[in-house]
Amino acid sequence: MNYKIFLLPLVLMVIFSACGKEVAEYNKPAVFWYEKMNNAVADASLEKADGFYSSLQSEHIGSPLLKQATMIMAQAHMQVGEYMLAEHFLDEDIRRFANKNEREFSKYLKVRAKFMALPNPRRDQTLINDALIEGEAFRTKYPDSYYLPAIDTMLVKLYLARANLNKTIAGLYGRIDKPKAEAYYEQKEPATWINWDEVNPPDTAWYREMYEGDGTASWYAFLLPDTRSVMAQDADGNDKEELLEDKTQTPESKL
Repeated sequence: MNYKIFLLPLVLMVIFSACGKEVAEYNKPAVFWYEKMNNAVADASLEKADGFYSSLQSEHIGSPLLKQATMIMAQAHMQVGEYMLAEHFLDEDIRRFANKNEREFSKYLKVRAKFMALPNPRRDQTLINDALIEGEAFRTKYPDSYYLPAIDTMLVKLYLARANLNKTIAGLYGRIDKPKAEAYYEQKEPATWINWDEVNPPDTAWYREMYEGDGTASWYAFLLPDTRSVMAQDADGNDKEELLEDKTQTPESKL
């Protein structure tokens, strides 16, 4: 039997498959990876750009190009809405590369990234609180900053978003006939400085509003059975309203 007849197709398959793959590149100059990264960013191929940045960092950890490359990647990810990745690169810049003046700009961008990562304030209570903490820390650290007007604008919107969220939750408890829980959220953070008649609530896309409502009511509410809501119960099935009532009572009032 002539084995060459069977081996030839196998050899050709190996050759063509090897030619179809990109040749692994390593041990290149720092400027090589830097240019590759910039070209990938220009082509909007951020996944490739991340890989080239990793190669630059691993092969040339002391390169002066890393500082600028880190900020390029942070702003590139922010530009396409990948705010968590942007924060990663900004943290890297603050920790390793930025001097005192540059750190201020990086921290401003980090607050902006947290603010921009809130497409739906009704759902992201933790993100709102994190952004507020970051923004207030910036105001304390840099009271005379050039970026302070922008920070203050974001903080006002964040405080409005949190107050509106509490107002929405209070309205929800009101609709399911939980007056004590409703009063708790109304008094949780009294926003006496807000004139709600002058505030436009967050917009809800029509395709989400069909299922979620606008935060005040839902068109399908009349279809729902009049039963205790899961949101009104804790993990053990106890009524949250009763728990809230217990928290507001003093030890003497329970005697």
